[in-house]
Amino acid sequence: MNKNDLFTTEIVDMTEDGEGIGKIDGFTVFVKDAVIGDVIEGKLIKAKKSYGYGRLMKVLTPSIDRVVPACPVAAPCGGCQLQALSYEGQLRFKEKRVRNHLRRIGHFEDIPMEPIIGMEGEPFRYRNKAQFPVGKNKDGRIITGFYVGRTHSIIPMDDCMLGLPVNRQVTKTVTDFMEEYHIEPYDEGNHRGLVRHILVRCGFHTGQVMVCLIINGNKLPHDKELVSRLQAAVPGLVSVSLNVNREKTNVILGRELVNLYGPGYLEDMIGDVRFRISPLSFFQVNPVQTEKLYGKALEFAGLTGDEIVWDLYCGIGTISLFLAQKAKQVYGVEIIPAAVENAKENAALNQMNNAEFFVGKAEEVLPEKYRQSGGQMAADVIVVDPPRKGCDEALLETMVKMAPKRIVYVSCDSATLARDLRYLCDRGYAVRKVQPVDMFPGTVHVETVCLLGNRNAKPDTRVKLSVDTEELQRVKNGEKI
Repeated sequence: MNKNDLFTTEIVDMTEDGEGIGKIDGFTVFVKDAVIGDVIEGKLIKAKKSYGYGRLMKVLTPSIDRVVPACPVAAPCGGCQLQALSYEGQLRFKEKRVRNHLRRIGHFEDIPMEPIIGMEGEPFRYRNKAQFPVGKNKDGRIITGFYVGRTHSIIPMDDCMLGLPVNRQVTKTVTDFMEEYHIEPYDEGNHRGLVRHILVRCGFHTGQVMVCLIINGNKLPHDKELVSRLQAAVPGLVSVSLNVNREKTNVILGRELVNLYGPGYLEDMIGDVRFRISPLSFFQVNPVQTEKLYGKALEFAGLTGDEIVWDLYCGIGTISLFLAQKAKQVYGVEIIPAAVENAKENAALNQMNNAEFFVGKAEEVLPEKYRQSGGQMAADVIVVDPPRKGCDEALLETMVKMAPKRIVYVSCDSATLARDLRYLCDRGYAVRKVQPVDMFPGTVHVETVCLLGNRNAKPDTRVKLSVDTEELQRVKNGEKI
């Protein structure tokens, strides 16, 4: 096939990025916005020897799983890849993705995988965090929205279907303020302009709202007026701040925060645990599914109240404190000092005295603390929740040397999960349970929590006896029971 050729094909599968896959006489074509089961007409826009990329021109016969996207800009926007696929179809796609990675990358055959946990009800309005780039349209008006897929061109959009309606009140208030006071949005091309992004965070359980403007400078003109307008427009507003990012970078947040109003954080809950969350804090964006995810992690940890648990990549202590409700002692390790300070504050906020946090690389902190304690800080359970790149091999090696009875691995990328599970299973562990959880409906992303058991661990011979004192007294008195 050649560039610009028209073709007709049935979409037989989808890539990990959500593109439809069609076959034409042995030639594979990838088509954005096509879903499994569609029969489409497409146009080839890039051709290689055995594969190419096509543009969807027309859906000739729609798949039984095809739906009309709820968002009017779902196709061009780079945020959601699966809105044209029914939610049931999305869940099948994600479950298959996890299973395929475990088979192809991890070389696992008998996979003890549970059905994916999806959202109940409509899979929209679940995000507690939104980051809107700020720019100008062709008429010179200030706009906010999202980037077109694989570009930095902004699609105007102030009410993402995955976010909360309050986002619209915030972005309108900020852009009206900028227009009135002639405050320029940031221009990547010449590194000029002031306001780069608007960040909004919301507490699902508390109703609290935080607003942070990411700026290419040290201060915002008329900042008190902006605070006043946001207070009038946004119910539940508890914090307004500036984040300074003067770098020529695609990274959204800088390191410096300037507080304009409130304590500089909001509070929210996961289950019975309360957390303080700053603009720089990592906190799962889907609080409803997070409670299910962490609930599974707690279940897999199998805690009875006697265990020492190490939580690696602990962040602000979200999983650590969830586990501390059932563990004897939890030790969290995180390389970012500010996150560790947040974790300590969150432990104090919840009056949890059995959670301690350390700054550093886990592969260095674990063996050092173990040595210093004379073995008293040995791990019964290790919980790990790494970034998308997975665990460093040095950390995996340390985990094997620590030889916990159970490892609970929480992953946001099933490809690196499969790689790391293979390493652990080649060194004495076995995968006992795999549980996918859909944290991000409408997108290709999926979280997975896995339980690994130590094949070499000695069985726990401790027996807990519960004695009824009344029965004991009756025995002493010679009564029959």
